[in-house]
Parts: sequence; C-alpha cells; structure tokens
Amino acid sequence: MRVGLVAVVALCVACGYGFVQYDASLGDVRTVAIDTPRNESTEPGIEFLVADSLRREFLRRGAVQLVDDPSSADLVLSGRIASLRESGQAFSSVVLTIEYRLTLALDLRAARSDGSEVPLDSRAQRETESYLSSADLEAQRKNRQEALRHLAALLAGRVYDSLYETLTP
Repeated sequence: MRVGLVAVVALCVACGYGFVQYDASLGDVRTVAIDTPRNESTEPGIEFLVADSLRREFLRRGAVQLVDDPSSADLVLSGRIASLRESGQAFSSVVLTIEYRLTLALDLRAARSDGSEVPLDSRAQRETESYLSSADLEAQRKNRQEALRHLAALLAGRVYDSLYETLTP
C-alpha cells in the first residue's frame, strides 16, 4: 500500500502536478457578516438562496466565524442580485424548447470594519447554467430550482476565492 502511494506521488510530480497548501483563511479577517442582498431581479426569493449559499460556503471553508451583527464583523459582505436572465438554449425540430439557460449576475461588495472596500473580481459574480425542459411542469420546476441552487453555490465559492486571493498575502 505504501509503495502504491509513493508511486502515485512520484507520477503526479513527474507530470507537473504538485500539492498546493490552501488553509482557506482570509488573512487578518476573523469574523464576517453576510447581509442578504437586495433582489433587483424578477425572481422572488432568490436573494435568500444566494445569502444561504454564501453563508454555507463561508461555514464550509471554516476559516472565519460568521456573525449576525455587521458592526462586530471584520468584514461585511453586502450588495444586490443584479439580474437573473432566462432564455431558450436548445430547440427541437418542432420549435419546442428542450433546454433553458439561466444567467445569474451579482453585484457584491466587501467592506472592512474601518470602511475600506475589499475589491471583488467582477468575473466571479456572473455565471450561466443550463437545465432541461420537460413536459411535466413539476419536473421542469425542479430542474430550474436545481440550476438556481447550483448557480448560487458556484458563485458563493467564487466570491470566497476572490476574497482569499485579495486578502491573503
């Protein structure tokens, strides 16, 4: 077993792969408050889905403590849901939509307790996801909800990574 592990490590190193140390910390930031973003889209309740995904991502990484009170946080994440767009992506020969595309755009800001802003990569705040259409309306609704959950989780991870890259020396 030990020889197998050594062989895998040697093969990875020989192919140019390496181990990256990632402690997930955000530099000197120890506490974070995440405000529920304003919803400027036409999708009711998406602001709660995005806020929940952000909180889950910060908890999953485990490097900072989430606090409810923004005045007691080292960093406050706030902003808005800029848009949620939906369009048909694939069509059948009889002009029925087979697949839809959702594009979620956020406009989030991160501010330190002293009021200084921490820049977030704007590219980390926009993503597209596709979902399948269905003749069964309940199945289509579930497909759409899953696509929205996936978009929110993906963007939450990117926002955290953007903060990590900015705040970690």
